[in-house]
Amino acid sequence: MKHEAKYGVVLEDGRIQCRLCPKDCTLKDGQFGFCKTRTNEGGRLVTIIYAEVTGCHVDPIEKKPLYHYYPSKEILSLGTKGCNFGCVFCQNWQIAQRVDAPSERLMPEAAVGLALRHGSFGIAYTYTEPLVWFEYVLDTAVLAHQHGLKNVLVTNGFINPEPLDELIPHVDAANIDVKSFDPEFYRRYCHGELEPVLRTVARVRPHWHVELTHLIVPFKADAELLDDVRRMRDWVAGELGADTPLHFSRYFPHHKLDLPPTDEALLVRAREIALEKLEHVYLGNVYSDTGANTVCPGCGALLIERLGYRTVVRGVSDGACTSCGRRVNVVGV
Repeated sequence: MKHEAKYGVVLEDGRIQCRLCPKDCTLKDGQFGFCKTRTNEGGRLVTIIYAEVTGCHVDPIEKKPLYHYYPSKEILSLGTKGCNFGCVFCQNWQIAQRVDAPSERLMPEAAVGLALRHGSFGIAYTYTEPLVWFEYVLDTAVLAHQHGLKNVLVTNGFINPEPLDELIPHVDAANIDVKSFDPEFYRRYCHGELEPVLRTVARVRPHWHVELTHLIVPFKADAELLDDVRRMRDWVAGELGADTPLHFSRYFPHHKLDLPPTDEALLVRAREIALEKLEHVYLGNVYSDTGANTVCPGCGALLIERLGYRTVVRGVSDGACTSCGRRVNVVGV
């Protein structure tokens, strides 16, 4: 569905510059941007994916993954097509990097109504990159708030400051994918940049509940990867706070990248390093209970127990450990 797009600037030569994300694509009439979803149509910036939904499911919030936000609750999850990255290891490339993927129309009012009928506590914009779905996410999020629903983003964080500031009041939580702490990895494997992502994370942290995901791809020696983990750990602790949940996820070969899967021992070691300065570090895509549960950083009591997506809240109430009373960064219980 075509819809007027925001953040387009008409240049003197008639081209339009899209300033939604840091790629700042400059488009001739009929030309699409890198995301394949925004185009110059007769001197107007237009999005072709407004209300186009490729995935609509009620998921456990832990699937996003968000472990500290309304744990054990389910949330209506919507996705579209297109992305402003081109990750060679993309797990959803059939929809993220193909705008001809099948979709169905779901207007904002219908999305909110669906969430309410399913008893969802909110709407998650996920599966591909919701920031290229900006106009729809914004309209739906505003309406969702009016009906008492929460809004959650699962995003790569690659957005310019002005549109981000417009979105901030209408979002409640996000899992932001920091794909690497090596700028060269972003350029080589994602067709993106690291610095704007870190800028986004730091900007939204005072306003949203934020958790980070880092897929550890074995693209260089283990020692170098662990050095990247140390830099990331130090940045998270210093810029965001030690109570920011961090998820390390295991890579498997996918799409255009055929490197071997990440050694589980490397993930365990990365978690150990991160725990030197961070309170909550988790492991994903591994068949192990290591890094699954949430414990109190003060007394060590079990707060939230997880087995896959089965989650049981054990020892946290009103954001505090029921054993020692310490405040913990858990929202919604």
